[in-house]
Amino acid sequence: MSEQSRGNVPILLLKTKSAPTDTYEELFTTLDNGRYTPVFVPVLEHRFKRDTLTEVQTHIIKKGFVSTAKGGLATYGALIFTSQRAVEAFAKIVEDIREQGKHAINDLLPDSVPLYVVGPATARGLRSLDLKCPILGEHTGNGEALAAYMLEHYNALHPGPEKSGLLFLVGDKRRDIIPKTMQADALGEERRCKIDELVIYETGEMRSFRENFTSIWRENVENGCVQQWVVVFSPTGCEAMLESLGMLDSQAGRVIATARREDIKIATIGPTTRDYLEDEFSFSPDVCAEKPSPEGIAECIQAFDVDSSRI
Repeated sequence: MSEQSRGNVPILLLKTKSAPTDTYEELFTTLDNGRYTPVFVPVLEHRFKRDTLTEVQTHIIKKGFVSTAKGGLATYGALIFTSQRAVEAFAKIVEDIREQGKHAINDLLPDSVPLYVVGPATARGLRSLDLKCPILGEHTGNGEALAAYMLEHYNALHPGPEKSGLLFLVGDKRRDIIPKTMQADALGEERRCKIDELVIYETGEMRSFRENFTSIWRENVENGCVQQWVVVFSPTGCEAMLESLGMLDSQAGRVIATARREDIKIATIGPTTRDYLEDEFSFSPDVCAEKPSPEGIAECIQAFDVDSSRI
């Protein structure tokens, strides 16, 4: 059943609600005295890759993250997470090892192994696992900043060319900024860090997205909403969103200028999604967050609404 909005200004968040809590929901339910009501409309369907889950679990059980007493390097000295789905996949692995009862997880993943994260959502998910590993980097906010942070931190932990690699758990759709930055030839042998990427989940558009999205925004209109916001987090689902809103010329693949809706405004999480909408469909979103975060989205929406009220 589709989640319905009941507030003054619905914020249709084209994402899956994060667990155990979602920072967008926490922020928007209190913003401007409850002016906005967040509604989650999942776009992406994630499927964990069983073979990769098994591979990571085997690395852990065979002490791939533990250096030997004689000074032998571990295969991996850290784990990297830049998505909530990767954290969920890792959680399944940790829970399975615990359920088997054959190994003490804190011996396999000791406090010498940092878990690097890109933001608070990934950090919260990892903290819920109650591991001894330090969780670092949540202040960074994006892959570029995280890569810079890891270069400094990991090299401080392991100075010199002899260091364990870092295991990066990723989805099938991701940017390559982290491995490029940390393995760049310009860094030299002393600072260069080996990154192994493992695709642990695959992503596709949910079959039910367009139907759910259409049902929600239309019901809001029928209930008298004079304004709605749609927040877009990735290129996936953009075409279905524009088609649902009646803006897209299906033959030309471009937005019909005269079909733009004044009662529905579009915000993007950052320039990648904004540029995709402009390049693929000749559609310019109303706002684009300067920072890819709940606060960044809130700031650009608030600024737009304030400016609109002055007209």
